[in-house]
Amino acid sequence: MYGRNLRVSHHTPSRHLPDTDGEVDTAAADPADDGTEPAAVTEEAASGGTEPRDSSDTATDVAAPATAREHGRWRVWRGWRARNPRASRVLSVGTTVLAGALVVVALLLPNRMERIEFASFVRIPAEGVLLAGLLLALPPRPRRIMAVVSGGFLGLVTVLKFVDMGFYQVLARPFDLVLDWILIENATDFLRETFGRTGQVLAVIGVIVLFVAVLVLTTLALVRLTNLMVRHRPVAARTTLILGTAWITCMTLGVQIGTVPIATKGNAEFLGNRVEQVRAGLRDARVFQKQAAVDAFAKTPPDQLLTGLRGKDVLFTFIESYGRVAIDDPAMAKQTDAVLKEGTASLKAAGFESRSGWLQSPVTGAGSWLAHSTFLSGLWIKNQQRYRSLTTSDRMTLTKYFGKTGAWRTVGIVPGVRRAWPEGKYFGLDHIYDSEHLGYHGPYFSWTPVPDQFSMEAFQRLEHGKKDREPIMAEIILASSHNPWSPIAHMIDWEDLGDGSVFHRIKKEGTNPTEVWKDPEKVRTEYRKAIEYSIRSLTEWVERYGDEDTVLVFLGDHQPVPTVTAGDTGKDVPVTIVAHDKKVLDRVADWGWSDGLKPAPDAPRWGMDKFRDRFMTAYGPQG
Repeated sequence: MYGRNLRVSHHTPSRHLPDTDGEVDTAAADPADDGTEPAAVTEEAASGGTEPRDSSDTATDVAAPATAREHGRWRVWRGWRARNPRASRVLSVGTTVLAGALVVVALLLPNRMERIEFASFVRIPAEGVLLAGLLLALPPRPRRIMAVVSGGFLGLVTVLKFVDMGFYQVLARPFDLVLDWILIENATDFLRETFGRTGQVLAVIGVIVLFVAVLVLTTLALVRLTNLMVRHRPVAARTTLILGTAWITCMTLGVQIGTVPIATKGNAEFLGNRVEQVRAGLRDARVFQKQAAVDAFAKTPPDQLLTGLRGKDVLFTFIESYGRVAIDDPAMAKQTDAVLKEGTASLKAAGFESRSGWLQSPVTGAGSWLAHSTFLSGLWIKNQQRYRSLTTSDRMTLTKYFGKTGAWRTVGIVPGVRRAWPEGKYFGLDHIYDSEHLGYHGPYFSWTPVPDQFSMEAFQRLEHGKKDREPIMAEIILASSHNPWSPIAHMIDWEDLGDGSVFHRIKKEGTNPTEVWKDPEKVRTEYRKAIEYSIRSLTEWVERYGDEDTVLVFLGDHQPVPTVTAGDTGKDVPVTIVAHDKKVLDRVADWGWSDGLKPAPDAPRWGMDKFRDRFMTAYGPQG
């Protein structure tokens, strides 16, 4: 009884010879076998029979059913291979070729779409040569572990390169491993608003599937190639030596295919840059803390602040994605120039003068809140870490300084805000009107919750048009020019705005973002139209409701995405001051800004963080 209960099956490898380092040589078992299939089959399973078992035996091996199923599947597979040797050979070779191609692509793939070309994939990667040599040198067990770990790591690096491609397409910069995780949520929100809930869900599922697939496939591919190298060790060793020698030679001589060097250590440099990026992010927190502690106006008495604007209504207005490209790009310049000239002339006829210059934004493509906080705080807010540090500090902003004087009611018109916005308290506004409190009952225009013309009319109805009110300082964000610029609203008679229901018809007449984004030229055209709409909404409001006490400062927050900028990596945005009172513009006469709404190409260009202090100096007692 004890003998039966303790009996185990004895599996004897059949037709398998150990290789030189103790691994099973599967090549000896089957010429078509590439070494990735199970190599050991028991004599018992091969014959299809089993040892007789006593019916009273209750201590059977719990793994036996699973083993039997595995052996059953393996017998079916070997049977198919025996019946179809040619197809089996083609499948085996094809799988190996695909595995090799996948590993080569993963090693050589650039992290920017514009760098993907044929020459990129005929280079010699130093990391691949070193890894091959290491795998050949290791003993069997460490080699298997190294192959799996290296395959998974290569998959992670490949995924990170894909993420970089997306970031370069939208933000013209790589993904920040420390600071950019919050942008993933923003991206999914953008997908929902642009393509609907279904589009958002499908996109997220697609990304997850791609992530898992890349990790699994690169791991399996590297394991398969490792097995192949071990079975053909002499050839693999010679090939590795030749490639290593070729890499050193090409690197020394600088051999290139066009502008692409044949010898590359791109992955090592890629990872090195990431490590330095993380270190810089950690150091930046300390640097920013020191910068934020310096404020030239922190000790200025309230009655000495902004004295040159007392009694005026001051409006700081951001036009989403209004970048220099809208003015300088030949494909847009003619139409945009016409709108700016028309606005300049109309405002002048209404008694207003204007001056324009350039500001350099800390971001491009997206990240409006970083630009807004840079402009208002006088600090360079280039990442989310700085933004969080700023909004949890006591750093004074333009809006706070206006409020500190006690001479203005401070309000915010922020139609892009559709959920709780705790950071809003930091900016010190007396009241904030988000998309739910502007009285709008029309449709969204893709991401944009409220058309700009309606936002300006709501500001007039809710604040500016009230009788016997105190002067207002308003921060207004116009969102109609926000990506994806399809569909967009167009100007209608101000008397017809009503509660916004009229925009249902206008949206139906607009373009479909899915169709527009198939053609970059269509994207650029719709972007231009959106900018024109935002500018007209603003200038017509000033003509209609502005008076001798109106002072308007409007600017772009950042350049649009690279699809629109078409290779332009600049971060300049236009900035304009409009005023009816000549004394207001006299205070900035030494700035050298251009007359009108369009800044000249050679107009002064400042960092956006410099505006706060220059503005407060110009309109202070010594201005």
